[in-house]
Amino acid sequence: MSNARKIFVAGHRGMVGSALVRRLHAGGYGNLLLRSRQELDLLDQAAVRRFLESERPDYIFVAAAKVGGIQANNAYRADFIYQNLVIETNLIQGAYRAGVRDLMFLGSSCIYPRDCPQPIKEEYLLTGPLEQTNEPYAIAKIAGLKLCESFNRQYGTRYVSVMPTNLYGPNDNFDLQSSHVLPALLRKAHEAMLRRDPALSVWGSGTPMREFLHVDDMADACVFLMEKGIGDGLYNIGTGVDVTIRELAETVMRVVGFNGRLEWDSSKPDGTPRKLLDVSRMAALGWRARIDLESGIRQTYAWYRDHASAVA
Repeated sequence: MSNARKIFVAGHRGMVGSALVRRLHAGGYGNLLLRSRQELDLLDQAAVRRFLESERPDYIFVAAAKVGGIQANNAYRADFIYQNLVIETNLIQGAYRAGVRDLMFLGSSCIYPRDCPQPIKEEYLLTGPLEQTNEPYAIAKIAGLKLCESFNRQYGTRYVSVMPTNLYGPNDNFDLQSSHVLPALLRKAHEAMLRRDPALSVWGSGTPMREFLHVDDMADACVFLMEKGIGDGLYNIGTGVDVTIRELAETVMRVVGFNGRLEWDSSKPDGTPRKLLDVSRMAALGWRARIDLESGIRQTYAWYRDHASAVA
């Protein structure tokens, strides 16, 4: 992979896209195409086509998406399926029309059935019902990877799909109404600590198990695949290790320094009971995650403290 090649990172201001930009710059890739939402509306098919046909990037990372936690996914189901379908179809079909041969589509581990055997292998896709709380988002992401697969088969493109597990890190969404569990816990514990609350209330029972991957590890895996020249297929990206939500909450409290008790709100949903990815396909290529969970949470909390006023 030549460092001079032109690379378009769609969604470069988000947590995932900004991590990709950091990793690409660290790898010596200086010819990056970066456009804000104000400069390029990815929901506008004509604008996307004009941009791609004018710039003709050599490689595209599709990191742009509408994302959120259980509450947001369940409340705004139409927005999640519509916006994600439009973004990915505009970019993937637009890339083909512009003659872009290489593209990486970033999905989500929620594409897999709710009650999958664990750990989840790539071939378990479409073998059972999805988790209902985020089914629209998952269907949109499945459509994206099937678009890549279908364009490869019909047109000979090299569009690869990666499915990261639950991501966290700098530039995460800390809005309590729409964030994922880890950033929500960090913010709630931080604010509870400042108020000296006696307890921290957490959704659900604490028993579901989740795998968490620092976004810098995810970006490293994506660039690794790009540099390997991987041009098709589906690859899980994760740590291969999971924890209960209770263990996660306890780790967050320890990092933040909140010494109150945990309270569980059983009126709120747990979501999928367990979601651990089988990462043997990436391991066989020579890649493994390097940032352990507690170290990653400490780094993320430091970032949050530095930016708390901006993300509140």
